[in-house]
Amino acid sequence: MGLIRDDVLAAARRGREVIAAGIVALGGLWLIWLGGYLLFPVGVVILGTCAVWARQSWRRLRFSQDLAAPGMVEVVEGQVGYLGPAFGGFVALPDMVELRILTVQGQRLWRLKQDDGQALLIPVSAAGADRLFDVFASLPGMDSQTLVEAAGGRMADSVIWRRGRGPGNLRLTGI
Repeated sequence: MGLIRDDVLAAARRGREVIAAGIVALGGLWLIWLGGYLLFPVGVVILGTCAVWARQSWRRLRFSQDLAAPGMVEVVEGQVGYLGPAFGGFVALPDMVELRILTVQGQRLWRLKQDDGQALLIPVSAAGADRLFDVFASLPGMDSQTLVEAAGGRMADSVIWRRGRGPGNLRLTGI
Protein backbone atom coordinates (compact mmCIF):
# COMPACT_ATOMS: atom_id res chain seq x y z
CA MET A 1 0.00 0.00 0.00
CA GLY A 2 1.48 3.31 -1.08
CA LEU A 3 1.32 6.72 0.47
CA ILE A 4 -0.94 8.04 -2.32
CA ARG A 5 -4.13 6.27 -3.36
CA ASP A 6 -4.13 4.51 -6.73
CA ASP A 7 -7.05 6.52 -8.13
CA VAL A 8 -5.30 9.80 -7.26
CA LEU A 9 -2.12 8.57 -8.98
CA ALA A 10 -4.13 7.55 -12.05
CA ALA A 11 -5.78 10.98 -12.22
CA ALA A 12 -2.40 12.69 -11.85
CA ARG A 13 -0.94 10.54 -14.64
CA ARG A 14 -3.86 11.36 -16.88
CA GLY A 15 -3.56 15.10 -16.22
CA ARG A 16 0.23 15.26 -16.15
CA GLU A 17 0.43 17.64 -19.10
CA VAL A 18 -1.91 20.15 -17.46
CA ILE A 19 0.04 19.81 -14.20
CA ALA A 20 3.34 20.39 -16.04
CA ALA A 21 1.94 23.54 -17.66
CA GLY A 22 0.89 24.79 -14.22
CA ILE A 23 4.34 24.15 -12.74
CA VAL A 24 6.10 25.96 -15.59
CA ALA A 25 3.58 28.83 -15.22
CA LEU A 26 4.56 29.11 -11.56
CA GLY A 27 8.15 29.57 -12.74
CA GLY A 28 6.96 32.36 -15.03
CA LEU A 29 5.11 34.02 -12.13
CA TRP A 30 8.27 33.78 -10.04
CA LEU A 31 10.24 35.58 -12.79
CA ILE A 32 7.56 38.28 -12.95
CA TRP A 33 7.75 38.66 -9.17
CA LEU A 34 11.55 39.09 -9.34
CA GLY A 35 10.95 41.91 -11.82
CA GLY A 36 13.51 43.84 -13.80
CA TYR A 37 13.89 44.75 -17.42
CA LEU A 38 14.84 41.23 -18.45
CA LEU A 39 13.04 38.87 -16.06
CA PHE A 40 9.62 40.54 -16.18
CA PRO A 41 9.14 40.19 -19.98
CA VAL A 42 10.58 36.66 -19.94
CA GLY A 43 8.13 35.74 -17.18
CA VAL A 44 5.20 37.22 -19.12
CA VAL A 45 6.16 35.24 -22.24
CA ILE A 46 6.47 32.03 -20.20
CA LEU A 47 3.13 32.68 -18.51
CA GLY A 48 1.37 33.34 -21.84
CA THR A 49 2.88 30.25 -23.42
CA CYS A 50 1.81 28.14 -20.45
CA ALA A 51 -1.74 29.49 -20.66
CA VAL A 52 -2.02 28.31 -24.27
CA TRP A 53 -0.32 25.01 -23.40
CA ALA A 54 -2.65 24.40 -20.43
CA ARG A 55 -5.74 25.22 -22.51
CA GLN A 56 -4.79 22.75 -25.25
CA SER A 57 -3.80 20.14 -22.67
CA TRP A 58 -7.12 20.55 -20.87
CA ARG A 59 -9.01 20.07 -24.14
CA ARG A 60 -6.93 17.01 -24.97
CA LEU A 61 -7.66 15.65 -21.48
CA ARG A 62 -11.41 16.18 -21.94
CA PHE A 63 -11.20 14.52 -25.38
CA SER A 64 -9.64 11.31 -24.07
CA GLN A 65 -11.95 8.50 -22.95
CA ASP A 66 -11.62 5.46 -20.73
CA LEU A 67 -10.55 2.40 -22.69
CA ALA A 68 -13.66 0.30 -23.25
CA ALA A 69 -13.55 -0.72 -26.91
CA PRO A 70 -11.34 -3.37 -28.48
CA GLY A 71 -8.79 -2.40 -31.06
CA MET A 72 -6.04 0.15 -31.43
CA VAL A 73 -5.67 3.48 -33.21
CA GLU A 74 -2.49 4.33 -35.11
CA VAL A 75 -1.43 7.74 -36.41
CA VAL A 76 1.55 7.51 -38.74
CA GLU A 77 2.79 10.04 -41.33
CA GLY A 78 -0.50 11.73 -42.13
CA GLN A 79 -2.48 8.52 -41.98
CA VAL A 80 -5.01 7.38 -39.36
CA GLY A 81 -5.54 3.68 -38.89
CA TYR A 82 -7.74 1.51 -36.73
CA LEU A 83 -6.89 -2.12 -36.11
CA GLY A 84 -9.84 -3.88 -34.56
CA PRO A 85 -10.99 -7.47 -34.11
CA ALA A 86 -13.94 -7.17 -36.51
CA PHE A 87 -13.11 -4.21 -38.77
CA GLY A 88 -10.38 -1.69 -39.42
CA GLY A 89 -8.44 0.16 -42.06
CA PHE A 90 -6.53 3.33 -42.84
CA VAL A 91 -7.45 6.82 -44.04
CA ALA A 92 -4.94 9.27 -45.46
CA LEU A 93 -5.64 12.71 -44.03
CA PRO A 94 -5.23 14.58 -47.34
CA ASP A 95 -7.97 12.32 -48.78
CA MET A 96 -10.36 12.83 -45.85
CA VAL A 97 -13.48 14.83 -46.71
CA GLU A 98 -15.75 14.34 -43.68
CA LEU A 99 -15.61 13.63 -39.96
CA ARG A 100 -18.77 12.49 -38.26
CA ILE A 101 -19.69 11.16 -34.79
CA LEU A 102 -22.14 8.24 -34.75
CA THR A 103 -23.80 6.05 -32.15
CA VAL A 104 -24.17 2.42 -33.20
CA GLN A 105 -25.60 -0.11 -30.73
CA GLY A 106 -24.82 2.21 -27.82
CA GLN A 107 -21.19 2.71 -28.83
CA ARG A 108 -19.92 6.08 -30.07
CA LEU A 109 -17.79 5.96 -33.21
CA TRP A 110 -15.78 8.42 -35.29
CA ARG A 111 -16.56 8.04 -38.99
CA LEU A 112 -13.78 9.24 -41.28
CA LYS A 113 -14.86 9.44 -44.92
CA GLN A 114 -12.45 9.63 -47.86
CA ASP A 115 -12.98 11.43 -51.14
CA ASP A 116 -13.46 8.08 -52.92
CA GLY A 117 -16.45 7.23 -50.67
CA GLN A 118 -14.76 4.72 -48.37
CA ALA A 119 -15.24 5.23 -44.63
CA LEU A 120 -13.41 4.12 -41.52
CA LEU A 121 -15.19 3.67 -38.19
CA ILE A 122 -13.12 4.18 -35.03
CA PRO A 123 -14.57 3.67 -31.54
CA VAL A 124 -14.18 6.80 -29.41
CA SER A 125 -12.97 4.66 -26.50
CA ALA A 126 -10.40 2.57 -28.40
CA ALA A 127 -6.78 2.40 -27.27
CA GLY A 128 -4.85 5.31 -28.75
CA ALA A 129 -7.97 7.29 -29.71
CA ASP A 130 -6.74 10.20 -27.58
CA ARG A 131 -4.08 10.81 -30.28
CA LEU A 132 -6.86 11.72 -32.69
CA PHE A 133 -7.45 15.10 -31.00
CA ASP A 134 -4.30 16.65 -32.45
CA VAL A 135 -4.94 15.06 -35.84
CA PHE A 136 -8.54 16.27 -36.02
CA ALA A 137 -7.68 19.71 -34.61
CA SER A 138 -5.20 20.20 -37.47
CA LEU A 139 -7.91 19.82 -40.12
CA PRO A 140 -8.53 23.15 -41.91
CA GLY A 141 -11.43 25.02 -40.34
CA MET A 142 -11.86 22.58 -37.42
CA ASP A 143 -13.08 24.08 -34.16
CA SER A 144 -11.41 22.20 -31.30
CA GLN A 145 -14.21 23.07 -28.87
CA THR A 146 -16.72 21.33 -31.15
CA LEU A 147 -14.39 18.35 -31.25
CA VAL A 148 -14.26 18.16 -27.43
CA GLU A 149 -18.05 18.43 -27.20
CA ALA A 150 -18.46 15.60 -29.73
CA ALA A 151 -16.06 13.33 -27.85
CA GLY A 152 -17.74 14.15 -24.55
CA GLY A 153 -21.11 12.93 -25.79
CA ARG A 154 -22.80 16.33 -26.10
CA MET A 155 -23.26 15.87 -29.85
CA ALA A 156 -24.86 12.76 -31.31
CA ASP A 157 -24.96 11.55 -34.90
CA SER A 158 -23.78 14.75 -36.53
CA VAL A 159 -21.14 16.01 -38.94
CA ILE A 160 -18.22 17.53 -37.03
CA TRP A 161 -16.15 18.64 -40.02
CA ARG A 162 -16.46 18.67 -43.79
CA ARG A 163 -13.74 19.73 -46.21
CA GLY A 164 -14.47 23.14 -47.68
CA ARG A 165 -14.58 23.83 -51.36
CA GLY A 166 -12.30 26.89 -51.22
CA PRO A 167 -8.83 26.84 -52.79
CA GLY A 168 -7.09 26.75 -49.40
CA ASN A 169 -8.96 23.65 -48.20
CA LEU A 170 -8.29 21.24 -51.03
CA ARG A 171 -5.22 19.57 -49.49
CA LEU A 172 -3.78 19.43 -46.00
CA THR A 173 -0.26 20.71 -45.53
CA GLY A 174 2.19 20.29 -42.68
CA ILE A 175 0.93 16.94 -41.38
